Amino acid sequence: MLQHPLEVDNAKGSARLLCLSLTHSKMVTGEVFDVSELQALLSAPRHSNRPGDPLKTPVLLYPPTPHDTGLLRAAPTLDRNVLEVPGQLRLIVLDGTWRKSRKMLYLNPLLQGLPRLSLRDTPAAYHPIRKAHRPDQLSTLEATCAALAQLENNGAPFKPLLTAFDGFVAQQLGYRR
Repeated sequence: MLQHPLEVDNAKGSARLLCLSLTHSKMVTGEVFDVSELQALLSAPRHSNRPGDPLKTPVLLYPPTPHDTGLLRAAPTLDRNVLEVPGQLRLIVLDGTWRKSRKMLYLNPLLQGLPRLSLRDTPAAYHPIRKAHRPDQLSTLEATCAALAQLENNGAPFKPLLTAFDGFVAQQLGYRR
């Protein structure tokens, strides 16, 4: 997970909860990433303590951006065969507002060069504590759970996390009152 620096202290952000809940997740904060450090993150072995492990294929969770044509280089096509073995994938998630995540993508050509995973049948967002311009604009946690459920063809393992997130949202709404 690549988190925009302005999201770190955001009390209503879902990325920290997500990172704490997913065993093999890692969060790195920045807007512009050093190319060699980012490449190392993208190509790290599956298990950092097992040298020689096969590499995971990095895939960026990001929707198609037709309005960015000309600003961003075209993302390579995602090989559908890669999706058949989700354990071989490294899902890269940008955490920030839409504007901040688009800027992160723009400022990091290495991210632009990753194939993109788009969500299918996106559920309506339930995150009333943040601003969304469309019903399919999900929080980082919601989008990541939807992506993992889509990749694994099974949403059941992520229901407890979404339930915990509902509690988090309710708690945040309680602070507003």
